Amino acid sequence: MPPSPTPVPTPVPTPVRPPAGPGPGSGSGSAPGGGGAPQNDAEELAGRLRLSINRLHRLLRQESLAGLSPAQASALGAVKRLGSPTLGELAAVEQVQPPTMTRIVATLAEAGMVTRITDDADRRSARVRITPNGRRALERIRTLKNAFLARRLAELSPEEQEGAADLVALLEHLVGP
Repeated sequence: MPPSPTPVPTPVPTPVRPPAGPGPGSGSGSAPGGGGAPQNDAEELAGRLRLSINRLHRLLRQESLAGLSPAQASALGAVKRLGSPTLGELAAVEQVQPPTMTRIVATLAEAGMVTRITDDADRRSARVRITPNGRRALERIRTLKNAFLARRLAELSPEEQEGAADLVALLEHLVGP
């Protein structure tokens, strides 16, 4: 008698969840029949959140930098936050090599947005301070970026705007004080 053929297992289809929409209450995954373990849903949500934040950040960076490069605008903002950092401190905060920061600061100084001053404690070291012109440039950048977001938010329905307000509160909670 010939051997009987080995049965081939029949694949079992797994339910595919559509991507969660931007509306409130979507994507919880904890409801019965949600189609996945809550841990996988949390990881998926984390990935989608990261990607969306990165895309929004890129859009905002491209919107307007008042004639500055992204590195220059970032360094100028760091100088404002830090007060009067040394070039080394500024390079560390901006995560660039000191020679790169020296070039960035030289360009900002040439544009009148920062000044370099000798450190009283260590005459070999220079500190950087923002000028009124630099403060105006940062304010212009902030104003243009806020206007960009305001235009995009105005395109949303009232319900979506309410959801956006809830999202902002949630993001503020995630990043802490």
